Amino acid sequence: MSTDDPLPPARADTGEQKAIPADPAAIARVPSEPLVANASIEAEPESKPERSQGLPAYQAMDESPWTHTLKLLSARFKAMSDKALRRMTQRTLKIGVSARIFHPEADGTGLRSKTLQYLEESIAQWVMSRDVLVFMIPTVNTNGLLHPSNIRLRDYAKHLDGLVLQGGADVSPQSYAEAVTRPEWNGDRARDMYELELLHEFIEADKPVLGICRGCQLINVGFGGTLYQDIASNVPAAISHVNDMYDRNYHEVQFTKGSTLGKMFASKPVALVNSIHHQAVKTLGRDLVVEAVSHTDQIVEAIRYKKASFVMGLQWHPEFHRAGSQDLLDCTPILDSFLRAARETRF
Repeated sequence: MSTDDPLPPARADTGEQKAIPADPAAIARVPSEPLVANASIEAEPESKPERSQGLPAYQAMDESPWTHTLKLLSARFKAMSDKALRRMTQRTLKIGVSARIFHPEADGTGLRSKTLQYLEESIAQWVMSRDVLVFMIPTVNTNGLLHPSNIRLRDYAKHLDGLVLQGGADVSPQSYAEAVTRPEWNGDRARDMYELELLHEFIEADKPVLGICRGCQLINVGFGGTLYQDIASNVPAAISHVNDMYDRNYHEVQFTKGSTLGKMFASKPVALVNSIHHQAVKTLGRDLVVEAVSHTDQIVEAIRYKKASFVMGLQWHPEFHRAGSQDLLDCTPILDSFLRAARETRF
């Protein structure tokens, strides 16, 4: 302050306060909310739980080590079980086919002097047409002198997914407690014993069974049924179910009302099939139902066991003709139903 400027005269404090002109700029700077005590002290932020040392940033801070470990193990188990289930459900089906048996000839040499086990090519190719693996199941002999083994037919039932009983020699009347009326109808008792055991092992393992021709007759015998040893002799009014045309011998079948096949082929209550057999079901076995009969003479042409997911016998030969035939019944739906049952019951 300059020495030339006089000091302002002192004012006596009279106790009165004079109004000071308001400064508009100052008013704008004053907050609208009233001041509170200690407003100059900043409010402390809400306290948060401290992150444990080494805890991943993505992990919930309130998650205990035990909870985290349990979730980790649960996720790992789910991933492993999903992978295992995918492998099981996508695994190619393995279908067993019973063997035909060629017995040694008395004066035979070479292969004719040996016991041969084989399957007909058409039955294997029919099953394989649905992209499944086919295995012929040989007979087993735990008491063999040359090569004894501990393998049993139940081992095949355990490891395979389904069974097809193929056609071939007659079923022996001895297998259903009847005397043979003619020597040529004696059948193959050895094969009967082998296939009957195989049939019951697969049923006990809850695996599906499909019998073709002889296989249909064997299923009936397996449950206590009997057979006509020769249709022409036992049922004179019947049509010819076998002749020299063999795989070109056709006749019509009619599906029984309410049957599984009747529902499957609802648009075709009567259909043409390739049926070649001189024996047939006479007395129906226990817990079996008739699925189809010959349209003309009512000879049984298909049966089903009621107490299993899929055990069915067809007297005709679906493997002897091409699928999608305009004239003959396309039995692919039957094969697919059998294979679906095999997939559903293999675990």
